[in-house]
Amino acid sequence: MNEAELVFTVTDLKQYTYCPRIVFYTYCLPLLRPTTYKMEAGARAHERAEKRERRRTLAAYGLEVEDGRRHFDVWVASEEIGLRGRVDMAIEVEGQNGEREWIPVDYKQTARKTGKHVRRQLAAYGMMLEETLGGRARRGFIYSLVTRKAEEVRLTERLRGEVREVTLAMREMVERERMPAPSRSRRPCVNCEFRRFCNDVL
Repeated sequence: MNEAELVFTVTDLKQYTYCPRIVFYTYCLPLLRPTTYKMEAGARAHERAEKRERRRTLAAYGLEVEDGRRHFDVWVASEEIGLRGRVDMAIEVEGQNGEREWIPVDYKQTARKTGKHVRRQLAAYGMMLEETLGGRARRGFIYSLVTRKAEEVRLTERLRGEVREVTLAMREMVERERMPAPSRSRRPCVNCEFRRFCNDVL
């Protein structure tokens, strides 16, 4: 695979943190990837969430309506880190000094506490918004479709560094076509669509 053509999605970044083997199967054995009910249900839920979001105020994100402008399904990319993706919603805010601020918002279908895989995904969106559209992304939000509450995530330099490190690790894994060790926790394996291919975990 040509290195110049190897551009990962933000979903890959999230899944690698969850379990590196998912990314391995996706790129090294791409014909194995099934379309699951969970994927299809997630797409439908996001469509419904966007329709409701258009009717809501920005109070969940600590903003007044006039403070920000919403953009839905924003396609972004970064040549620097080799990622591309689509942000569920990006709030554009004009700062007092004229600097444009971007606030990425990602929807999730759970009430559980936000894991590091989702935080990295949000940071990647912020980094790509900066590179694609200019301005600065200092924070983002995870919006739970279950609780209908938003959780703020600060897009720190440490979190951005983790995004770069994970992307490099994914690239090295795919270029070498070396299957990684299984996840330490077996909890992700229970409902994984690749469960039948990992005969060393269950």
